[in-house]
Amino acid sequence: MKMKLTVLAALPLCSMLLLAESDSEKRLDAAAGVFSEVMGTPDKSIPQGLLDKAQCAIIIPGLKKGAFIFGAKYGKGYASCRKQSGTGWGAPGTVKIEGGSFGFQIGGSETDVIMLIMNERGMNRLLSSKFTLGADASVAAGPVGRTTDAQTDAFMTAEILSWSRSRGVFAGVSLQGATLRQDLDGNKELYGKPYQNRDIVLGNTAVPQPANRLIDLLNRYSGRK
Repeated sequence: MKMKLTVLAALPLCSMLLLAESDSEKRLDAAAGVFSEVMGTPDKSIPQGLLDKAQCAIIIPGLKKGAFIFGAKYGKGYASCRKQSGTGWGAPGTVKIEGGSFGFQIGGSETDVIMLIMNERGMNRLLSSKFTLGADASVAAGPVGRTTDAQTDAFMTAEILSWSRSRGVFAGVSLQGATLRQDLDGNKELYGKPYQNRDIVLGNTAVPQPANRLIDLLNRYSGRK
């Protein structure tokens, strides 16, 4: 009887762990879907030249408009940086974004956010525990389309370029005031331990199976081979 009670008591915890794993997998798959759809339309995508220059990429899928009613501006996604060799992308770290303006188009029910970290300074900001866009790191709305002139001063000097997509419209958006932080709980779901994002990116961590599709897409569109 005692053994049965112990087993039953453990069931809710097991269910929670399975749910957490499922959420992580779904979010990674959604992030991969966002990137694939955006890059699949070259004349309305991130300019290839900027993607090739980027040090890291952040993808935050499906920020819900309803979550913003009471000021709880919040989203969760993943950041991946190029391997130290310069060829290929490394395992992703989990990030949270809070506050700021997410550039919802009128009537949009949710927004996807993509950010590119353009230089080493921006990468160091990303790998800190927390920073504010526009205050701790310069951020600019990114240009759209393969024919866009990406050589302007704003694009060349910004540490971070950002875009949003809502109701099928993909456009550059400035995320001034938004706070980006690492999510240790998310990393624990994905890797089994609450790794720091810096340790994941700089430690040559193996890419977990749920993240394979996202990393494969990053390598496909900008592997620097």
